[in-house]
Amino acid sequence: MAVMNVADLVAIDVHTHAEISKDGHGSLSPELFGASEDYFKAHGHRQPTIAEMAAYYRERRMAAVVFTVDAEHATGHPRISNEEVAESCAEHPDVLIPFASVDPWKGRAGVREARRLVQEYGVRGFKFHPSIQGIAPNDPVAYPLYEAIEELGVPALFHTGQTGIGAGVPGGGGIRLKYGNPMLVDDVAVDFPELRIILAHPS
Repeated sequence: MAVMNVADLVAIDVHTHAEISKDGHGSLSPELFGASEDYFKAHGHRQPTIAEMAAYYRERRMAAVVFTVDAEHATGHPRISNEEVAESCAEHPDVLIPFASVDPWKGRAGVREARRLVQEYGVRGFKFHPSIQGIAPNDPVAYPLYEAIEELGVPALFHTGQTGIGAGVPGGGGIRLKYGNPMLVDDVAVDFPELRIILAHPS
């Protein structure tokens, strides 16, 4: 199987969402998906599978970091399996890099999952979307998870700033934009000095 040759790549997209599972389960509720399609003017555009994403990036001599968002606590919507994302990326190691998402509200169970995903599934980092997950990045509830990620030596990618998810839904679908304030990640950077942090989006 082909391996990634960074020298042959023109770019690496470090922020690519897996929005649909193999069985057709969406990463967001139908209500939020519909509102998101309205906001991004994406009607008629089917969400690509991970295999289709691989073909898209391969054709462009690019690689992509792929993840879903685990926000089960705040939204009540079941996530796409991290294991499925990792296994699908492993089928395309020349262009795809698997990240995972663990809801910080999962506590010790989330810490165990994070360790297992890195050690058994080759996950290379973790995605946090504080606005959708309903938690400030500097909430102590998340600290055991950050500690594990820091020990594992993989990066943490935080959504920051505005989000179109929830636009047009009454009350924004419960999504609070304040949690996307990038200054909230400053505490995380201070308290976990060895944790590699990526802030997504201009914010």
